Amino acid sequence: MRVAIAGAGAVGRSIARELLTNGHEVLLIDKDERKVRRERIPEAQWLLADACEVDSLESAKLEECEVVISATGDDKVNLVVSLLAKTEFSVRRVVARINHPANEWLFTESWGVDVAVSTPRVLAALVEEAVSVGDVVRLFSLREGQANLIEVTLPEGAPCAGVPVRDLDLPSDAAIVAIIRASRVITPTPDEPLEPGDELLFVALPEAEPAIRKAVCA
Repeated sequence: MRVAIAGAGAVGRSIARELLTNGHEVLLIDKDERKVRRERIPEAQWLLADACEVDSLESAKLEECEVVISATGDDKVNLVVSLLAKTEFSVRRVVARINHPANEWLFTESWGVDVAVSTPRVLAALVEEAVSVGDVVRLFSLREGQANLIEVTLPEGAPCAGVPVRDLDLPSDAAIVAIIRASRVITPTPDEPLEPGDELLFVALPEAEPAIRKAVCA
């Protein structure tokens, strides 16, 4: 898969290394000469250019990319790159970094964004996930917040401990997708019993979250 990353700062380079490790072809784009240092990631392609200009993106052959990631530290730049990638080059998947939570409402399909990643929100969710037991923690939003990936850690004495997955009284707009138990990741089956300390991962609509909390922790 060919992936273009706008922004060759620490975030962009980290994403590039991970994608290269997984066997993908990566192009890093940045207009700052100080950041375009090919020796840092020699396996990647590099382009010294302004990703907000159509001519630059034409030089990058953006139409050949399956994914564009706009990962600069400027939300305005990330929005412009996303819009150009989607409308001018018909890139199938556009991922954009949100630097300031107040700007989250802008990062939608109308700006060409398929997936928006809010760095502050992800960090806050990870902190909550580390310390919260018996409550719903949102880890990630899907489809512009229409659904969320959420986590619930079962407390000691949870009434659903020992109950198989099939007997959980879950709402229709929620699905349990994984159980993390100690160092294991378990794919839920109907007969899998729950244990105290299990981290349950759900994909659910926001309005289903109270019912999930009631089903697994009440």
